[in-house]
Amino acid sequence: MNRPVSPLLHDYKQSSPRRPKKSKALQWFAVGLGIPLVAVALLSTLGKSTPAEPIPSEPTMSASIDEPIFLPAVDQEELIRQAEALMPEPAPEFDKLVLNIASGDTMEKLFRKNKLSLGHLMSIAELDEAKQRFRRIKPGDVFEVTHDGGQVISLYSELGLTSALKIEKQDSGFAAEIIDRPIEIRKRMAHGVIKSSLFESATTAGLSDKVVMNIAGIFAWDVDFVLDIRQGDNYYVQFEEIWQDGEYVADGEIIAAEFNNNGRMIQAIRFIDDNRNTDYFTPSGDSVRKAFIRAPVDFTRISSNFNPNRKHPILNRIRAHRGVDYAAPRGTPIKASGDGKVIFRGTKSGYGKTVILQHGGNITTLYAHMSSYVLKVGVGTRVRQGQAIGFVGATGLATANHLHYEYRLNGVHRNPRTVALPDAEPIDDQYREKFMATAEPILRELEQFKSTQKVTVAYNPPQDQ
Repeated sequence: MNRPVSPLLHDYKQSSPRRPKKSKALQWFAVGLGIPLVAVALLSTLGKSTPAEPIPSEPTMSASIDEPIFLPAVDQEELIRQAEALMPEPAPEFDKLVLNIASGDTMEKLFRKNKLSLGHLMSIAELDEAKQRFRRIKPGDVFEVTHDGGQVISLYSELGLTSALKIEKQDSGFAAEIIDRPIEIRKRMAHGVIKSSLFESATTAGLSDKVVMNIAGIFAWDVDFVLDIRQGDNYYVQFEEIWQDGEYVADGEIIAAEFNNNGRMIQAIRFIDDNRNTDYFTPSGDSVRKAFIRAPVDFTRISSNFNPNRKHPILNRIRAHRGVDYAAPRGTPIKASGDGKVIFRGTKSGYGKTVILQHGGNITTLYAHMSSYVLKVGVGTRVRQGQAIGFVGATGLATANHLHYEYRLNGVHRNPRTVALPDAEPIDDQYREKFMATAEPILRELEQFKSTQKVTVAYNPPQDQ
């Protein structure tokens, strides 16, 4: 199984670093406690070093109990000096500065602004790890600098959720290393009931936008979340939470999900193959994906359906509308509805800026009225399902921003919203046994969670007007 990681799954970056501050009070407490302890140790040593009196061979009269016992004299000041010499020097306290990257910022600009050593910056920038980091700085990045009157002692910057760049000054100059930032993955279950929309129910269930978008992405081939959902539809989801240093960071991937839509139950279970490709399958091992997605853009509404007898809004005459128009804001990404190859990219009469893809099974899809193309997508480029190929616009004969989308089978136009879409391939035979073993405990956990939830909103279909 060689499928790409779903485009709906995102990397997570912690918004700001958390680094503990050193306590002067704790350091001096250690020094104050350490001096008398060392003094006691020295006294014990001195006492042990005094030669013992020889044991007499004949019994002798013991000394009177009132007779004073004299101990060797001890120089208390010398003892304290020796104790202080044995104690480690308290760590020096340096100033700390957090540099937040804004639009137009450079490291040189920020160093000048904060009176940090430009010479040190030049030395740091020569390190390979720092050179790569500085080339990729962007608004929102954070650099934490420890300095002594502008002289850089250390620099720290997170590269992502699991790694960070650490630079420290040494006797021979600066040294850089990429350090790991361990994370903890926790599982969480959630349940939602739809009253008006998927997003409204997700808010009620305490789910993040990321989780609800992933739910919509997993079931996009079977459910149109704008037109198909009904009041009373419900769903269950098991997903990952990412924790670091005992604190919640972000939501991770969905492990399993179930969506109940108008009497249909659709289940999806995540599987990661040996090449780290992630996909979702039904409990029987069939892919939840189809070879094509119904709507290749996140649209706000359908402005015009497939209609062979439509009156053209600009030409003002009957002209067959052989596709579906999806209204969306200008610049909204347009995605390839299936795996394929670009066979046309350019301006095409009334279609304006257009891309045409050739798919297997003698199927082609057309995307029109684009405002612009994705630069790396040209004629001959192979694209994957869900990959961005252009952006919504109103070029050609169009009255507003929208995507005009066509689906052709053997050269004949079909309604993209109702045509029977071919299924994607099921799980590869080499992974089937492993998938079944993985899916069983996940489904058991899902069923146990479902038994604790009660759906309280019944489906009430709208009454005819």
